[in-house]
Amino acid sequence: MRLVLNEPVDGMKGPYSRRWWALLVLCLSLLVIVMANTALTVAAPAMTEDLGLSSADLQWVIDGYTVPYAALMLLLGAIGDKYSRRGALILGLVVFAGGAVSGYLADSSATVIAARAVMGVGAALIMPATLSLLAATFPRAERAKAITLWTATAGLAIAAGPLVAGALLENHGWSSTFLINVPVAAVAIVGALVLVPPSRAGHHDRIDHVGGLLSVVWIGALVYMIIEGPHFGWGPKAIGAAVVATLALLAFVLWELRHPHPVIDVRRFTDRRFAGSNLAVALFFLAVFGAFYYLTQHLQFVLGYDALDTGLRMLPLAGAVFVGSALTAYLTPRVGMKWTVTAGMVGGTAALALLTQIDSTSSYGDFVAPLVVLGVAIGLALSPCTDAIMGAFPESELGVGGAVNDTSLELGGSLGIAILGSLLGTSYSDHLGEAASGSGLPAGTLATAQDSVGAGYAVAQGVADRARQLGEQAAQSTDPRQAAQLKEQAAQLAENARHMADSVGSSFADAVAHTSLVGAVVLGVGTLLVAVLLPGKGKPAEAETGDAGDAGDADKGEREFSEVR
Repeated sequence: MRLVLNEPVDGMKGPYSRRWWALLVLCLSLLVIVMANTALTVAAPAMTEDLGLSSADLQWVIDGYTVPYAALMLLLGAIGDKYSRRGALILGLVVFAGGAVSGYLADSSATVIAARAVMGVGAALIMPATLSLLAATFPRAERAKAITLWTATAGLAIAAGPLVAGALLENHGWSSTFLINVPVAAVAIVGALVLVPPSRAGHHDRIDHVGGLLSVVWIGALVYMIIEGPHFGWGPKAIGAAVVATLALLAFVLWELRHPHPVIDVRRFTDRRFAGSNLAVALFFLAVFGAFYYLTQHLQFVLGYDALDTGLRMLPLAGAVFVGSALTAYLTPRVGMKWTVTAGMVGGTAALALLTQIDSTSSYGDFVAPLVVLGVAIGLALSPCTDAIMGAFPESELGVGGAVNDTSLELGGSLGIAILGSLLGTSYSDHLGEAASGSGLPAGTLATAQDSVGAGYAVAQGVADRARQLGEQAAQSTDPRQAAQLKEQAAQLAENARHMADSVGSSFADAVAHTSLVGAVVLGVGTLLVAVLLPGKGKPAEAETGDAGDAGDADKGEREFSEVR
């Protein structure tokens, strides 16, 4: 037997015998690129302190990964279809590992941002390749089950990232959270060569480079606008990005409608199942990423857990994702994807509604139920949507199908962090301004505390440190009057520090509750839209929408979740 697998699946007599091992490799590749984002949420405080990052620097450390990741997926998915899906996966893992090494060696905000951008390019190659290789490797009767496991891996990675990063930060610096990606990527590369069959489109026309480049421009500009506007203000950069995104999207649609072999046939979005599935993925991850963004901050800053403890306390989410995935595999063939997806989105809305009860007295126990409900909801909603999106594409466009699914996910996640994160920051700042009005802090110091919950606690700690210093001076003073004055000042400052810390905690808890309410309303409205869009079980999408163009050319059996099983 050859060490490197060179026989494609379509050349084999029956189903590929080691396909479940191949799925393990694909899931490992998915795991590492999702963990690269979620691990950063607990490594960010140490990185900020070590490199002296401003809030703008930290935002771009996070989003330097997101922009190339989201913008390049569609074009790179099409290139993988034409030339080699496995080659795209391996190249992506190499680029990703190279970016991780650069991040480990980085010593400034600019070098960390650049390293994250390189990792984003690698992720844009990896993510659509994992789904397209999965769809190409598994027979249709098993594909839904494989996608369920792929989805469960994504949910596991959301919770595992903080856990792994927390364990590393116990004894190592923040840079170790970059380096851990390298051996995982190396194992995935070897596994891809040995276990994953090569795959590419049996016949693929010349790539629509103009459409691909227009997709890069409009998606990149849109993500940039989503990041820049809410966080840094709607100045010339954000407005300019909005204009570019609008014009490029219009040009992209017009070009794709006229091109004989477009990078993606935009008429697919007239298909209710396809459009509803993409909308569900985007809205669901808007809520999930937004909630994850502020939950990890609350656990670390307000409840005082270190990085490892924070990761451990996110594990109920991971376990619940597997429960939801198991329920999906059982329910969807029986009731149809419309009801399974809707139930998952209702569950996500309920999880956010539970978070509206968070206040200054809340403990970790108050977060367990929302985490469990959210995890089950992820498992219920994501797998059927991913299966429906992939089923809308013929075998020659599986990479594009994976890219469409992942772009919806990434755009939703970016919107969630930007919109809910911005709302969280504004709500926290307003609440703290009211709560700390009697703290006696100078206006400039209060403004610093209002920047973020971490900055608020840093200000409180600074006041407490000053109180301790005055207390030590009082103890050393030989002048009774001076000692009494110093003690009085120290006591007043200590009281101010306690008041400030309490105000920061209560303000952030109130902001979490307020933001969760808005998120619940958004996801609730989205749930109604998705429920209307998705056709019921056994109803072909074409019958619901009329002629859906080329979307109707795909095998109708590939549009039902597991119904051929």
